[in-house]
Amino acid sequence: MESEVDFYSMNKKQTKKKVLNKKKKRLSDETAFANLEKKPNIVNTQKKSSSGIPKYVADRMARRIFFTAGIPTIMGMSVFIVSYIIVTRNIAEIPPSSTIAISALFFLLGLAGLSFGILSASWDKEPGSFFGIENIPMNIQRAKAAFKPATQNFEENG
Repeated sequence: MESEVDFYSMNKKQTKKKVLNKKKKRLSDETAFANLEKKPNIVNTQKKSSSGIPKYVADRMARRIFFTAGIPTIMGMSVFIVSYIIVTRNIAEIPPSSTIAISALFFLLGLAGLSFGILSASWDKEPGSFFGIENIPMNIQRAKAAFKPATQNFEENG
């Protein structure tokens, strides 16, 4: 009986030690993670690189893309709906190949509009002209320069 009590109290003490050790570990882990979240005070001495599209240019591109690519794409999808309505109400007999061809034409127009919307956006602070055709050659040169290897760009600028 006495050995059972000793065994019980010994188990109880060991359990307390384990709980205390876990609490200590948890506290040390919490402080470790808290220290990780602190940001170091490193000052960036490098100058900002100009590789990236400024927000005002990206917004301008998005507006142009909405009109030049979004509207034809929506029309390309609506061709199926309109064709379905015309055929089911017996207004006219439209061959499926015509529906697909007209829809494909609108989707291609949307693809061309996507390219036009990106290439015609002005990179100046001012919006530029309505169509932006004068910006296309300059933006094509920017796109070509972006795809050149970095060493080639460095040699030309240096």
